[in-house]
Amino acid sequence: MGPHTSHNLPLSPILKKAIDIFTLSRHISDNLTYDLAPLRKNGSEDPNIYFTGDIVQQSNSLAPEILKAESKIFSEEKHKHVESLSQLTNVLYDNCERLENSNSKGKEFLPLLRNELKKFKKLQRIWMLTL
Repeated sequence: MGPHTSHNLPLSPILKKAIDIFTLSRHISDNLTYDLAPLRKNGSEDPNIYFTGDIVQQSNSLAPEILKAESKIFSEEKHKHVESLSQLTNVLYDNCERLENSNSKGKEFLPLLRNELKKFKKLQRIWMLTL
């Protein structure tokens, strides 16, 4: 039995993928944070530490934007949330690329997240046609 919404309906593929991306982002962020949190020898912090929180926050916003777009009646309102979802996806992808340049062992998992985001973008194109 898979995950269900509060109405006992199966989750859409794009919503499932958004949840998967959030889970993966959280795990990757935990790994990266462990390596990036200690202060450098000169006492400064690694600026990449902020991107670890950003990927979690951005991925956490994907599913709510999908649900908002699906709940709107008028296409103009739906389009606003679709555009927000596209921007979130692009920024999340960019932050993954930034983190790949960090000094962390956890960065080896970022290509996996970027691959999931590519799949998400494909689902997003199909999903937009159904709205």
